[in-house]
Amino acid sequence: MTMMIVSHTKAYILHHLRYAESNFDIFSDEAIKEIFRYSAGSTRLINKTGTHYLMYGAQQQKKIIDDHMVRYVLGKELL
Repeated sequence: MTMMIVSHTKAYILHHLRYAESNFDIFSDEAIKEIFRYSAGSTRLINKTGTHYLMYGAQQQKKIIDDHMVRYVLGKELL
């Protein structure tokens, strides 16, 4: 059941990326799992933190946001 909920988180994130006209899957599957662990699927928390992940990835010149980056942002920038 948790995997199904994680897939809803992934679908939600991908929907927003498509809306922003992104043609790439920017978040790794492990990053999605970390985002879900933090947010418990709450769209409010996903939205609140999403910009931080994207900004950090851009600052680091990364094309993919991975689980290590998500944990870093959550631990250093948001808490």
